[in-house]
Amino acid sequence: MTKSKSPFMLSIMLPFGILLATITTITGTKIGVCYGTLGNDLPSAQEVVSMYNQYRIQKMRLYAPDQGALQALRGSNIELMLGIENERLKDISSSQDNANSWVESNVVNYGNVNFKYIVVGNEIDPTGPQASYVVPAMENIQKAIASEGLASKIKVTTATYTAILKESYPPSKGSFVNEHVPFLNSIIAFLARNQSPLLVNVYPYFTYIQNRQINIEYALFTSPVAEVHDGQLEYQNLFDATVDALYSALERAGAGSLTIVVSESGWPSAGGDGEVTTKENARIYNSNLINHVKATGTPKKPGTPIEAYIFAMFNENQKTGPETERHFGLFYPNKEPKYPIDFN
Repeated sequence: MTKSKSPFMLSIMLPFGILLATITTITGTKIGVCYGTLGNDLPSAQEVVSMYNQYRIQKMRLYAPDQGALQALRGSNIELMLGIENERLKDISSSQDNANSWVESNVVNYGNVNFKYIVVGNEIDPTGPQASYVVPAMENIQKAIASEGLASKIKVTTATYTAILKESYPPSKGSFVNEHVPFLNSIIAFLARNQSPLLVNVYPYFTYIQNRQINIEYALFTSPVAEVHDGQLEYQNLFDATVDALYSALERAGAGSLTIVVSESGWPSAGGDGEVTTKENARIYNSNLINHVKATGTPKKPGTPIEAYIFAMFNENQKTGPETERHFGLFYPNKEPKYPIDFN
């Protein structure tokens, strides 16, 4: 995840046990959990996949082709979003053979793994040195997937962040940062051609800590009333407002037909000020996110299901950055749930 989010302006609070039970009933359609591996104390990949099966979490985001995880996923029904590391983009963009080799090693060799997406890069700076590699790498991976007869099953895309938004308030005014438009237009054209979704990491938490004028209830899905009125649309939570601002920006870019998948969202349970980054707030946000995704689309697209992935399965003690980065897990590395479990 990134810390530089754009400046944005259902209240059903479930205990963690019900959160996990809720995953049981809805993950088959919309909710997944990100499996980050930046820790030296995490369970084995086989144990992790067993946990996904135990809690019936049916979608996984894996940030790189970890061979242990891919092996453990063999024969399971878990839908996999598999990433290509940012460091590999130059190599893959420069050579079709390199892309073919990557697909052969990490996809074709695991024919009984349920691949859904290949994510070519995560949160690439649209004006940074790696930006020019993204679309060529996507093109090469798409050709490799197609040559294996997998293009109808596996979608090739990339994951970006909400900092691409220049305006986001109200959501109908959503537009992209001018300097990012050339980068985004090339991605949008690729996605439209291949009928792939745009992946965006959406964190109301980061928006809130950067703008404390926002009501925390609006960020946590617990506001009892609509707090943003945008024409005839009303917004009761920041998550919906963010997603709809992204949809508005896509419309302005001539890509209103694209679907957005929320490839990360979550709330840290510690490492911050002790008031915002608490286990209780993390529980509230994640449980309400699941409940919200189950119940409805956004005000702008009420009939469009939201596919979203919670970040993350575990705390990762080797993540860099602020202390909060190491406290997004639903579970501790010993596999104990972080929040009290109440299956009643």
